[in-house]
Amino acid sequence: MEIREVFAQNLKKYRRAAGVSQEELAHRAGIDRTYVSLLERRIYSATIDILGKLADALEIEPHLLLKRPTRK
Repeated sequence: MEIREVFAQNLKKYRRAAGVSQEELAHRAGIDRTYVSLLERRIYSATIDILGKLADALEIEPHLLLKRPTRK
């Protein structure tokens, strides 16, 4: 699994767990809503600064957005 896919899946997972829309997450992070959508669809990749803003907005540690799922 590519890191962009890992990030996209984790971003969506933590956003949904927080119960916020893409628009609300974007507002909290100070970025455009369409950018969140593009990240979740793996169209764009995030810079380290954006990763930090999204993690802060989700109230999680940044490394969680890059953590690969454990294999079973």
